[in-house]
Amino acid sequence: MHGKLQQAIATAEAYLAAMEARDMDAARSHVQDGPLDLTFPGARRFTGIDQIVANSGGRYIRVGKTIQRRSAWEEDGQVMVLIAGELNGVWRDGEAFDGIRFIDLFALRDGLIVRQEVWNDAGEYQLARKAEENQS
Repeated sequence: MHGKLQQAIATAEAYLAAMEARDMDAARSHVQDGPLDLTFPGARRFTGIDQIVANSGGRYIRVGKTIQRRSAWEEDGQVMVLIAGELNGVWRDGEAFDGIRFIDLFALRDGLIVRQEVWNDAGEYQLARKAEENQS
C-alpha cells in the first residue's frame, strides 16, 4: 500500500486509540484545527471531539474498539480511511458488552482528520436488551 495511505490509516488508528484512552491532547494532534464534521448514529452531529466525549459519557462507563479491517484510498483530494471491527466495553448500568459491529469512515486532508462518520449496532443491542427486560 502507498505510504500516504498507510500513514492515513496510522493516523486514524492513533486517533481512535487516543479517544479510547481519553487522551484528548493526543487525539487533537490528529485532527484539523477548527470545526470538524463528525456524524454518529442517530444523526448526532458534532464539530469537536470534546462533544463526542461529553455525549458518550451518558452511554458508557468504558468503550473500546477491536479493529478487524482497515482500508484507505484517495478521493476528491482527500484520503479516505475505513476502519471496521467490534465494540466492547461497559454500559452505564455496569453490564459488559462485546461483539457490537462498527464502521468508522474518516476523511483526511493534509494528513489530518477533517471528517468522521460512525455506524454501529449499539442501538440495536440496546433495543434487544430492553425487549428481554420487558419479557422478564
